[in-house]
Amino acid sequence: MAYLEWESDLDTGIEVIDGQHKRIVEMINDLHAAQLQMDKAAVARVIEEVVDYTLSHFAFEETLLEDAGYQFSRAHKKVHELFIRRVNVFRTRHQAGDDVADELKDLLGRWLFNHIRNDDANYVEAVKANMQQLTRDDSSGGWLSRSMRRFFG
Repeated sequence: MAYLEWESDLDTGIEVIDGQHKRIVEMINDLHAAQLQMDKAAVARVIEEVVDYTLSHFAFEETLLEDAGYQFSRAHKKVHELFIRRVNVFRTRHQAGDDVADELKDLLGRWLFNHIRNDDANYVEAVKANMQQLTRDDSSGGWLSRSMRRFFG
């Protein structure tokens, strides 16, 4: 049985972001499974994986917000930074031998779902509008044209 279940109200409508969020949920569920199997090596691997992936996701998301000119991108980044500090405390405790899996699962699950439903929901309109503008710009110097030339010649 999964520890966390994805719910439709978590969908932002931005496919790449939703995919990344779902991957984080899968990792939290992987952490739960490793913990139930009492596999300390797997728990350690998953903790590192979920922390690293979350950092990458935050960097990607912050770039989208900045590119979209989202007015609260600095505040959103600060929320991410505070969360990273909290998670790094768990990582350090785990590396020191503490069993932090339950606490970390609880934090990740509650924080992630709350963050998506509130903080992330606030930027959706700005990011979607920016993405639509980027794909509509078919001029020779536009993003889509430049990308097409770069990837397909």
